[in-house]
Amino acid sequence: MPNRNISLIIGAFAIIYIVWGSTYLINYFAIETIPPFLMSGSRFVVAGTLMYFIGRLLRYSKPTPTQWRNAALSGILLLAVGTGGVVWAEQYVDTGAAALIVASDPLIVLLLVWLIRKQPPTWNSLLGIALSIPSVALLIGQDLFLSDQSTLLGIVVIFISIVSWAFATVFIGGADLPRSFVQLAAIQMLAGGFFLLTASLLSCEYQHFSLAMVSMKSALSWLYLIFLGSILAFSAFNFLLLRVSPEKVATSAYVNPVIAVWLGWLFNEETLTTQSVIAAALIIIGVFFINNRFR
Repeated sequence: MPNRNISLIIGAFAIIYIVWGSTYLINYFAIETIPPFLMSGSRFVVAGTLMYFIGRLLRYSKPTPTQWRNAALSGILLLAVGTGGVVWAEQYVDTGAAALIVASDPLIVLLLVWLIRKQPPTWNSLLGIALSIPSVALLIGQDLFLSDQSTLLGIVVIFISIVSWAFATVFIGGADLPRSFVQLAAIQMLAGGFFLLTASLLSCEYQHFSLAMVSMKSALSWLYLIFLGSILAFSAFNFLLLRVSPEKVATSAYVNPVIAVWLGWLFNEETLTTQSVIAAALIIIGVFFINNRFR
């Protein structure tokens, strides 16, 4: 039994490292022929519906109205504005660069906790801030980003997305939410998904879309995001939270950007400059100091 548990833990880490790291590129493949809001919204609605029925089969107690409201709000912040914004921005920003900017999310969380909860950062967190801020500036300060207005717009949207994700992270820490992770994920995905579908309708994406336009690569990517990116990876994440320390689970923040950059370079011919490599290394080191407490 111990050996089996170790194998499951190793497998779960592999899933959150590789699958979540790959979703940046897979999202890009999906939106090649599916409009971004429609793609993300339909993905979350399908995944959320499946998880909702899983929760019903497991006979979890029904969430209260307050829990529904809080879960729905966090879903809109996390998945609609957070993930949906990043996916939209990938029309203009390389997937590897997007992943590296998103990797600075712990920095935003730390600053919001400092601002909202009045909890000052520790010395190692300050060191992480000192490394992360100039590293992000080094990454986005390259000519290949600054010379294109569409790319700059994409970068701005990514920053809005990570602020939304960070705010939701702080909000969740003190909110009354469903006790079941399955129910919580289902409500979050449904709320975020329907919000994105509404955005798709209001932005008239349907005027330039038909099912006949969807390529096999985009369709398979969409299925990958539902079953592997949402359901499987999320289940692995919660499995790990119950069996290992949060600090170990947080190591995905260091590995996901590396996977994303490597896959983008290998399969999407994305530019990997020396400046990007240096910025990536410094961002990951900065996140390490922010996420870890030393005595």
